[in-house]
Amino acid sequence: MSYRSNGIFKLLVLYTGVSAILAARWITPSVYMTQRKIIHVDCDCFYAAIEMRDDPSLAQKPLAVGGSADRRGVIATCNYEARAYGVRSAMSSRHALKLCPDLTIVKPRMDAYKEASKEIQTIFRDYTDLIEPLSLDEAYLDVSDSPHFGGSATRIAQDIRRRVSNQLHITVSAGVAPNKFLAKIASDWKKPNGLFVITPDQVEDFVSQLPVKKLHGVGKVTADKLARQGIEDCLQLREWNKLALVREFGSFGERLWGLARGIDDRVVQNDSRRQSISVENTYDVDLPDLSSCLAKLPELMETLAGRMARIDSSYRAGKPFVKVKFHDFTQTTLEQAGAGRDLESYQQLLTQAFNRGGKPVRLLGIGVRLLDLSSGNEQLEFSW
Repeated sequence: MSYRSNGIFKLLVLYTGVSAILAARWITPSVYMTQRKIIHVDCDCFYAAIEMRDDPSLAQKPLAVGGSADRRGVIATCNYEARAYGVRSAMSSRHALKLCPDLTIVKPRMDAYKEASKEIQTIFRDYTDLIEPLSLDEAYLDVSDSPHFGGSATRIAQDIRRRVSNQLHITVSAGVAPNKFLAKIASDWKKPNGLFVITPDQVEDFVSQLPVKKLHGVGKVTADKLARQGIEDCLQLREWNKLALVREFGSFGERLWGLARGIDDRVVQNDSRRQSISVENTYDVDLPDLSSCLAKLPELMETLAGRMARIDSSYRAGKPFVKVKFHDFTQTTLEQAGAGRDLESYQQLLTQAFNRGGKPVRLLGIGVRLLDLSSGNEQLEFSW
């Protein structure tokens, strides 16, 4: 019997194959991340920047873009002079004027913003076809295989910023990292008009000092829950094993485990189109009855309106919907064709959804289905 035909050889081959599979499955983050070069580009107060560019008299003054205060409008964005007064995106225009009486609020000019966005997208395409727009003013680029500047993602990001400044006369901030999660954090690190780079060998140290509230998907409720466990930063979060995190946070616990180690395997998707836009909140204390739920609607609607204001004008708002998760983790979603997107419509939907369970509520969400317009001629509404 030859050596190749005996059982020991077969076991060795099997073992080698399994080992290779396991090695591929459990490949270390540093090895995996060296294979990807992701840039996140975010225009600095985009709508306001376009308005100041086109009307220089608005520069150096508190400026916001949004709906009028007397029509329950909301702020889509504002410049840094306005932010110094506490004005923020998704804030009601009326409240913004209380904070900053000298605030100038101009109506959105979606055609101008869309045209500027197209110019920026054209610049992106000179470096890669793997582009994932998040809105008119924000996008991910995967330049892992780009031949430009010898494959240097940092130099590509520098050149993009230079060209946008020269051609459009606005500024953008950029982050370079081995994945989307870190690239987005990096783009915000030196805003406005900045560039920040996280190389693969810097990931472990950088993430270890990162506050958990900076992690993708961690909102106030989750951050507070982590804080009650004595977890303020990712170094502390790493002390928890995956099983314990899953037990405490459900399926999101596994994601937390990876993010605490700088792992994010989401790919840049250049053909993704939104089906809806929504906002939801998980409450520390369950909402005991319908009236408590209804009282939360205005705040949710204000946040949703701000997100709607940033959506690409190639979409049109469609059916409103609500999501209710009860204290026992059962949930229901309800939408209605032909309904408005005003407070009364959401109140009616929420009432019907609540009555399906009639139990204390731990999570409320509201949203709008989006219609993908091929022509791009219709625009989203900014007043509710």
